[in-house]
Amino acid sequence: MVAFSALSSPKPWHHHHHSCGNNPTIQNQSFPSAHFLPLLPRKARPFSCFALDSSRDNAPPLVVVGSANADIYVEIDRLPKEGETVSAKTGQTLAGGKGANQAVCGGKLAYPTYFVGQVGEDAHGKLITEALKGGGVFLDRLTTVAGAPTGHAVVMLQSDGQNSIIIVGGANMVGWPESLTPEDLEVVKNAGIVLLQREIPDSINIQVAKAARSSGVPVILDAGGVDAPIPPELLKFIDILSPNETELARLTHVPTESFEQISQAAEKCHKMGVKQVLVKLGAKGSVLFIEGEEPIRQSIISAMKVVDTTGAGDTFTAAFAVALVEGKPKKECLKFAAAAASLCVQVKGAIPSMPDRESVSNLLQMH
Repeated sequence: MVAFSALSSPKPWHHHHHSCGNNPTIQNQSFPSAHFLPLLPRKARPFSCFALDSSRDNAPPLVVVGSANADIYVEIDRLPKEGETVSAKTGQTLAGGKGANQAVCGGKLAYPTYFVGQVGEDAHGKLITEALKGGGVFLDRLTTVAGAPTGHAVVMLQSDGQNSIIIVGGANMVGWPESLTPEDLEVVKNAGIVLLQREIPDSINIQVAKAARSSGVPVILDAGGVDAPIPPELLKFIDILSPNETELARLTHVPTESFEQISQAAEKCHKMGVKQVLVKLGAKGSVLFIEGEEPIRQSIISAMKVVDTTGAGDTFTAAFAVALVEGKPKKECLKFAAAAASLCVQVKGAIPSMPDRESVSNLLQMH
C-alpha cells in the first residue's frame, strides 16, 4: 500500500478552455500532471476494466454528485420523549451531508475528487465550501443557489455514540436545473467512478447515472437519504447499490435480521436489476453480493473507542469507491473501506472524522 499525503487545495479547472474530446489537465501539487481520460475511447470500456492506480498521473477522478449539509450537533444523554424537554450537554455546527462527506473522504484519501452539488448564499454554505476545500476537493461544479438555505441537519448524538437525525433539504432539493449543464455532465463522463446518494432529487441522480453509463463509467448509489422507493429507472443505470441493513430491508420489504435474510434481500435487489449489492452491517461488518458469485464478507476493524458513528457509512462507501477505481481486488476494497470506517467512528463529526490515506495505510498494516 503506497501512502499518499492529502491533496493540497487544488486550483480550479475551467471548463471553457476545452471541448468534450480534449484531455484537460488538472493542476495541483499532489498530481502534477493528472488529466482526464478522453471521452470517446471510454465508450467501449467494460465495467471490469477500470483498474487504475491513483499513483499514475492519468487517474480519472472520483466524481461525487450529491448533498451538502450543515450538521447541527446536540449532545444528549437520551432522546426526549413526546412533550418532554431535555438539555443538551453541548451544541455545535459542523460541515456534513452524504455527498460532501463522501467527496471529502475521497480527497483526504489522496484521490482526485470532484463534488457536484448546491449550497445557499449563507454562513452554512461558506462552512461547507471551506470544509470541501480543506479536504482537497475540486469545487468547479459546486453551485450557489439564491433564495434557498443551505441544507442542514439536526444530529441528536446520544452518550453511547448512536445518533438520530432530522434533515432540512434546502438547496440540496431545490434550484437544480431541469437538465444538468453540459459541463456537469462532462465531469461525470470523464470520471473513473461516480458516487450518488439519495439527498438530492431522483431526477438529477437519473441524469447523472445515464450519462455515466453512456461513457462506461461505473456508478455506486449509496441508498442513504430519503426513504422513498428507488425509481426503477435509476436502478437500471446503477452498477453497485450500497445500503445499510435498515435501508436494505426498507427497499426490499425483506427482514434483514440474519445473514440468510440479508442474502435473500440482496437476491431481490439482483432481480430489480442491480448486479452488485454492497451491504453495510455496522458492528457486524459488511458483505458484497455479486450476482452469480459467492458473497464476499468483511468483518469490522475494531475501533479503540466509538465516539460518533455519523459519517461512518459515507466513509465506508467512498473508501470502497477509491480502492475500486484504483484497481484493487474486491476483497481488498472491503478491507480498505473497513479500516477507513474504523478511524471515522473514533472522531466526532462527519467531515472532521474522515481519515487520511496514511492513517488508513498504517491501520491496514496492523491487520
